[in-house]
Amino acid sequence: MNDNERLSALLVEFYEKLSSWEHAVVRGSALTLPQTHTLEILGQHDSLRMKELAAKMGVTTGTLTVTVDRLEKRGLVERVPHETDRRSVLVTLTPAGRELCREHHALHLRLTGELAAALSEAEVESLVVILHKLSQAF
Repeated sequence: MNDNERLSALLVEFYEKLSSWEHAVVRGSALTLPQTHTLEILGQHDSLRMKELAAKMGVTTGTLTVTVDRLEKRGLVERVPHETDRRSVLVTLTPAGRELCREHHALHLRLTGELAAALSEAEVESLVVILHKLSQAF
């Protein structure tokens, strides 16, 4: 097995474990994984147009509409008119959505802490640099 094959296998294994953890966390809530990801992305931005949010999630606006409809019914997001573009609608978190997002973020921080505990400080710093470079490649 060459380096590229080993790296690919390790990335797949890590992704599967991370996905399994995410599904376990979501299983304990009333939200689906796509709904949780929608809240996470909105938590990083004040508000986004549907098209922008769909692009960040890697889904169509049609798929996102269903997710946003369900989150809106739960009182977690709201659609508001765009200030300058009458054709656009912004999706934003409600106070309840922000609170849920904060709670989920705390779970991410806990997992990150658990993962980082297995690494030295230098390894954590190296991992940050490597992950940043990989993120820039997309």
